Amino acid sequence: MPRVVWPLFDHRPMVEVVLTRAADGQPVTRRLLADTGAWTAQDNLELILAEADCLLCGGRAHSTPAPVIGAYTGSFTVYSLRVQVPALGFDQALLVVAMSVGLEGLDGIAAFPFLNRFSYGNFGDPGQFGLET
Repeated sequence: MPRVVWPLFDHRPMVEVVLTRAADGQPVTRRLLADTGAWTAQDNLELILAEADCLLCGGRAHSTPAPVIGAYTGSFTVYSLRVQVPALGFDQALLVVAMSVGLEGLDGIAAFPFLNRFSYGNFGDPGQFGLET
């Protein structure tokens, strides 16, 4: 089973995803807080990224904004965006909520519906967080 791990960021779990810049096809790596408390397994929204990233990487905006409640509350634009985790062979279009999350040093949030696609955890090392297929 393929596995990829990352060191904790400021003592918090994080994952890295790769987007593709629309203008030239170059990869864009984004570091996301791994938040199992964000949304539920039944939700179809999987990531939170800055709107600038969604636009930079050719995200297709949905006509209906998503209402969000919890730590972040409001109505936000949803984009369909290609997301990759190359080490796991993951390459799919996901629904991404565009909002600024204000996490210094991190680019957004990987919510539970995304994390739940994989086995995840520290795999016996408390200084890391990872995903496994």
